[in-house]
Amino acid sequence: MHDTMTERQPAPLARYLPLALIALGAAAGWYFFGDALSFESLSRNREALIAFRDANYLVTVVVFIAVYVAVVAFSVPGATVATLTGGFLFGVFPGALFNVTAATIGATAIFLAARWGFGERLSQRFDASEGLVRRVKEGIDRNQWPMLFLIRLVPAVPFFLANLLPSIFGVKLHRFVVSTFLGIIPGAVVYTSVGAGLGEIFERGETPDLGIIFEPQILLPILGLCALAALPIVLNAVRGRKGL
Repeated sequence: MHDTMTERQPAPLARYLPLALIALGAAAGWYFFGDALSFESLSRNREALIAFRDANYLVTVVVFIAVYVAVVAFSVPGATVATLTGGFLFGVFPGALFNVTAATIGATAIFLAARWGFGERLSQRFDASEGLVRRVKEGIDRNQWPMLFLIRLVPAVPFFLANLLPSIFGVKLHRFVVSTFLGIIPGAVVYTSVGAGLGEIFERGETPDLGIIFEPQILLPILGLCALAALPIVLNAVRGRKGL
């Protein structure tokens, strides 16, 4: 009886504090900086940014990564512009490395906040479930690595959703970090390379083509990586049906 009453007690409010802070930060970010991280803003301030980078390279790197982490962690609009800025300021390399590192840190912050707030309890409920829910959970557990890479590689999966789902299904932290870092590299390199060419685009008074990732020469290799990531899932499903 005591155990049942303990299970029904509400979770401490402290569990929800990280999520509350992220929500408040997101609201403040949208209100105060909703228009700050835009292509137009980058274009207006490009010369000042370049001058500051040339005079304070290491400081620029640290500030850039910190701002990018905050943009991702608080879901402030402008992550794509931040990626372009990384390419514009630092080139394809090390710009892509800075972009991927910052995005991974920000994504991990969301993952940990969600797991601490409700992810662990939902995962435990899935483990204790029966029937279809239990079979789905077991299938996800058997294919965690390929599924984690798949949701990162598929361009149609929202980044925020890809950070939340693993927290619900009990993904270990190191798996989340590794799959996020490696899985976002293809898309990050594409947009960083676009950012590296912004100087010429600014000179012509044009705007960058952010739909470039859907061009056949870019999309097909990414879809090929998606197919490789999905292959273990298919093989495990076939083996399961054959009883192997």
